[in-house]
Amino acid sequence: MHEPRSRDLPPAGPPFHATAHFLPADLSDQEVSRRVLDVAHAFPRPRAWWCLFGLGGVLLGIYLLAVIVLFWRGVGVWGNNTPVNWAFDILNYIWWLGIGHAGTFISALLLLLDRPWRNSLNRLAELMTLMAVVCAGLYPILHLGRPWLFYWTMPYPNSMGLWPQFKSPTAWDMFAVLTYLSVSLMFLYLGALPDFAAARDRSRRRFAQLAYGLLALGWRGSSRHWEHWRRAYRAIALLAVPLVFAVSGGYSFLMALGVQAGWHSTVFPPYFVAGAVFSGFALVALIAIGLRWLLRIEMLITPRHLDMLGRLLLATGWLTSYGYFADVFMAFYSGDRHEIEVTLARLAGPTAWAFWLAIGCNVGLLQALWWRRVRQSPAALAAVAVAVLVGMWAERFMLLITPQTSDFLLSSWRGYTPSVWEWALFLGSFGVFIVPFSLFIRFVPMVSAFEVKQALHRAREVGHD
Repeated sequence: MHEPRSRDLPPAGPPFHATAHFLPADLSDQEVSRRVLDVAHAFPRPRAWWCLFGLGGVLLGIYLLAVIVLFWRGVGVWGNNTPVNWAFDILNYIWWLGIGHAGTFISALLLLLDRPWRNSLNRLAELMTLMAVVCAGLYPILHLGRPWLFYWTMPYPNSMGLWPQFKSPTAWDMFAVLTYLSVSLMFLYLGALPDFAAARDRSRRRFAQLAYGLLALGWRGSSRHWEHWRRAYRAIALLAVPLVFAVSGGYSFLMALGVQAGWHSTVFPPYFVAGAVFSGFALVALIAIGLRWLLRIEMLITPRHLDMLGRLLLATGWLTSYGYFADVFMAFYSGDRHEIEVTLARLAGPTAWAFWLAIGCNVGLLQALWWRRVRQSPAALAAVAVAVLVGMWAERFMLLITPQTSDFLLSSWRGYTPSVWEWALFLGSFGVFIVPFSLFIRFVPMVSAFEVKQALHRAREVGHD
């Protein structure tokens, strides 16, 4: 069995408070390696993993069936109508893309702020970002009339000298998803390089040694390797943090720049950024709770980590709540008759359930997080996180669908009901998320082992001083 060597750890950085990592003080390097790096050889709960993978496979099958029906019969199988032209496809695209923002926020921003407690959460948060962006990016492709020609939305040299329409939301989606996906993938892979090398050295089977060796790209842990790694990792973090605001604010302009009442609001960019990070924190908390049980890593993801996630969830929830208040207030303050009618439709119309569900989940139930006992309880925090995810989906429905049902012409007012295939595509998208995520859980270290070891060593050095 490979024992940790000095080259498995980065050179010591500046010291910090001994409790900053939230980990047990007596946690050894060998125990961290056993808990994190040996998962591929001896998975702690194989039956639970197979259940998760099987559930993801069923949902993925539903997704593929819905896609086949969509390609065969066209977007007419959806419930879109006039005037509700943007419906479930855009709604779920925004919901999934927003969820991905918290992974970048936790990993990149907390890295730049030098918060060691991120080390237990950054890998799962980055992977969550990657999978959520993939789920979101499929929606703009699927809604195209000829989805196999999706690359036409990219500005590339071609024999006809044609360029995409940069005023089109489809082009905006391409730039947003492709940029965010590329940066997220680089950030995740670069951060995992040292752990791939450690897994290579600990592997006993030849195939695993070759696989992890290829992923490690010849990493040997020299001082030069660590120096270049630190510079590249922080450079990508500096690039990733502005993307959280640019991408989320960018797709909010899809609605804010239109003339549709209920959308034409300057509060939308910060409103969408806060809501995106809010929903992402909820999924990070849910995944962290699930993984600490599935991988038996309660000593690496401690109640203090859950407590901090609960605090972040509460803070971003209040920012989102302010957006609710500002949106309603500005509608009445503007004095615009149609704007007021749309707001009243949100509050008491046929789709009022979405508004009040969002308020109940995102504002009402969220207040339970004021109590530390709730924040540190896995079951209670998971329940609040699920409620937030449901509430944020209802909020997207309320913001997107309701204004379209109350158009400028009374004769064109019409409701919207999602079709069976829209629901199938949405529920199936969880399979697109779960299947690759569960494979990553099985074969990729889900906690940054080398960063955890570094945090423990630095804390011990401070203690000795």
